[in-house]
Amino acid sequence: MRLATTRQCGRVRAAGAAFFGLAFIAVVAAPACAQSLKGSKNSLDLQNRVATEHGFTYIRTSDQARWFVDNGYLVRLRGGAGYELKRMSHPYARPEVALFVSRLGPQYQAACGERLVVTSLTRPTTRQPRNASSRSVHPTGMAMDLRRSNNRACRSWLESVLLRLEGAGVLEATRERSPPHFHVALFPSQYDAYVDRKMAAGPDETEREYIVRRGDSLWSIARRHGTDVSHIREANDLRGSRIYEGQLLTVPTDR
Repeated sequence: MRLATTRQCGRVRAAGAAFFGLAFIAVVAAPACAQSLKGSKNSLDLQNRVATEHGFTYIRTSDQARWFVDNGYLVRLRGGAGYELKRMSHPYARPEVALFVSRLGPQYQAACGERLVVTSLTRPTTRQPRNASSRSVHPTGMAMDLRRSNNRACRSWLESVLLRLEGAGVLEATRERSPPHFHVALFPSQYDAYVDRKMAAGPDETEREYIVRRGDSLWSIARRHGTDVSHIREANDLRGSRIYEGQLLTVPTDR
């Protein structure tokens, strides 16, 4: 997996200024530039700072979690198009997390033929597993665990998406080994702004997502979608022409 390039870091800072205000630049943009799916202390620092910026409570008990649900701070997820919940005692999350899963699930299934499996959402501090970090943001409702598939195409697609969204400053993701899953901490305000920008894209900003197949080149992808190589490079912060099978690309199309 590739880390964010210097050029990407500059773009994240610019996006932070445009969508979140200067107060968010230090919190969101700078640490994200050094992150990958390996996880780090800096990643945990960032997740906790964002939780503090949003004024989130670290829920301690199941009764407190139900109070947050009853008062609309958390919503219940029941599974839906492209995703399902597994072995979960607290199927609740922040509304933005529910939106994220409802958007990601159908895209994931369309990309690799499997349903996305969510294995954890809000976990009160008194219900955390033994191997959980004491600084986990699961108790705030802004985090989720996604099962890591045995299907290589599914893993590649999901990792590519998480890296891209991490580079955009809307989440932090970590590849965990025991059990194999992806821990994802979503930044609600930043993700809302990201979705609004996507929904507001005009006809001249139309773009689609494409999974690289064996034998593809940037030239063949550009020709197939009625665009050119330079536009694809710019949309994906590519310095050269090297791409790999299973990679997720944003392909701008002229209308």
